[in-house]
Amino acid sequence: MRIGEFEFSRRELAGSMGDFGTLLPLAIGYIAICGLNPAGFLVMMGLTNIALGLIYRLPMPLQPKKVIAAVAIAQGWPPPMIYSSGLALRAIWIALALSGLVERLVGWTPRGVVRGIQLGLGIILGWAGLQMMGSWWLLGLVSLAIALLLRENRHLPAALALMLLGLGIVAYRGQLREVLNCSFSLPPLTLPRWELIWPAMVAAGFAQIPLTLTNAAIATAALIEEYFPHRAVSERKLLLNMGIMNLVVPFFGGMPMCHGAGGLAGQYAFGARTGGASIMEGMIEVGLGLFLSNSIVSLFRAFPQAIIGAMMVVAAVELARLGLRVRGRDLVLMLLTATLSVITNMALGFAVGLAVYHLWCQFVRKGGKKCCLTR
Repeated sequence: MRIGEFEFSRRELAGSMGDFGTLLPLAIGYIAICGLNPAGFLVMMGLTNIALGLIYRLPMPLQPKKVIAAVAIAQGWPPPMIYSSGLALRAIWIALALSGLVERLVGWTPRGVVRGIQLGLGIILGWAGLQMMGSWWLLGLVSLAIALLLRENRHLPAALALMLLGLGIVAYRGQLREVLNCSFSLPPLTLPRWELIWPAMVAAGFAQIPLTLTNAAIATAALIEEYFPHRAVSERKLLLNMGIMNLVVPFFGGMPMCHGAGGLAGQYAFGARTGGASIMEGMIEVGLGLFLSNSIVSLFRAFPQAIIGAMMVVAAVELARLGLRVRGRDLVLMLLTATLSVITNMALGFAVGLAVYHLWCQFVRKGGKKCCLTR
């Protein structure tokens, strides 16, 4: 069914599930270990997805802030500390967007560095996916084959087939009745604690800033322009999105949220082409939060990890494929950035790639030539 610029089809529904591979593991950790309210977590994510789909009319990836999530889960942060980190970071995103600093950063960043970030993220995502496939290699390989065979199928899209396969396995094991516990729950009113803002920023918030700038803003904007050149979304708008949504969701049990190039690559690889994908994903999340919040962690845990891993590998290949579209010295810059991003972190990879680019250009200009690397 098509309504104006929105398509609501099985293919769009499958595309909406394309970024579940990066979402589910962190969702389980946030809810099971940190104690975030499942209704607040899912309903706020769902409402944000619906709003983004309606505003931008294209798939707009929405994910947990990964550094915050990883540290919070590893250290067992209490919910108020998580909410406080999101509230603090939103002030930084809004300041960067409104001050014009993000445009300057983008102007300084060459194409080779952006592609390097995309390639590095693809390698990291693919490796994580392979590790998850290792929990049941046969199922993982079968899932990968299904993803490839049904990738262009509009009647039974790949991601939808994989979700049905996973639920079928859960039912065959006799776990479906155990994990499904329907009851109505509303998101709670939650208050960040101001005294926890600084500890949260020191522990993870400051480290999150360069990752968000590179992956959630620069790389995501480049990927949107690649997929939807007639609907490009600037880095400034992406930062404003993150600032506004993290201004609201911490007060209703929502996690710190951001965009992500890996999520968009996954959605696109599995068929998302319009804002209908984001709207349908949001409706699923709102429904799960309102009616299955008491059993959502058990349901996520019961779902075979090998299937999620296969979906992550497909998204990784899509992301890395785009990153390899450079030649010459841009290729060298991309490989340098990607290598450092994988073996250290994306922030260092970005910083070194940027420094090498500007040092090279300065050296070339001193010789009276024009810098041949492209912005």
